[in-house]
Parts: sequence; C-alpha cells; structure tokens
Amino acid sequence: MEIFDGALLEVYWPIAVFIIIALGLSTFLVFLGWARGPKKGGTEKLSTYECGFEPFEAPRKKFDVRFYLVAILFIIFDLEVAFLFPWAISLGEIGIFGFWSMMLFLAILTIGFIYEWKKGALEWE
Repeated sequence: MEIFDGALLEVYWPIAVFIIIALGLSTFLVFLGWARGPKKGGTEKLSTYECGFEPFEAPRKKFDVRFYLVAILFIIFDLEVAFLFPWAISLGEIGIFGFWSMMLFLAILTIGFIYEWKKGALEWE
C-alpha cells in the first residue's frame, strides 16, 4: 500500500481537516485574547492577594486530617454513583446475579459509611 494511496487519503482526510481547523481556531482565539485583552492591570489586580483581605497566617499551614478524610469519602461515594449508572442500564442483561452483586457492593459501602459516621469522622468542629 502506497503512502499516498487515494483510498487511504480519503479515509484520513476528515481527520486532517479537523486538526487544521482546530489548530487554526485555537491559534486565532489565543491571538484575539492577547490582542484585545487588557495590557496593564490596576493596583488591585497587581496586588498579591485578590480575596479582599490581607493574609493573617502563613500560607504553608497544614490542613487537618479530617479534611482529607472527607475528601476521600466524597470520592468513594462519587465512584459509587458512577458505578450505579452503567449497572442500571445493563440490569436487564446481567440478570439476578448482577442485581445481588450490586446489592452486596452497596451493603459494603453502607457499612463503611455507618462505621465512619459512628467514629465521628464526619463531625466538623
């Protein structure tokens, strides 16, 4: 098969056109933002902090471990929901075994959630 075979070029031509349009459009938009955007900020924009108040603590302060625990719990339950959508769609195909497998999965996660709740890991002081 030659490199410039007509059939091969016909197959990849839409991809090449898409890449050319994407590169051209992105270059144009970056140039447009650079050309039309403000060149110089005001005193507020150039200040160290834009949040409205001066810092009162060191920026390297350590976070409480509960912050990480709540973040991990959020990720776990977010993934649980991500598993529920494909399961619900394919429930007719996987049958009763798939149903009880998901019930076991949900039971394990619920037990873990109750354990974290009883330990007080979700309490915020």
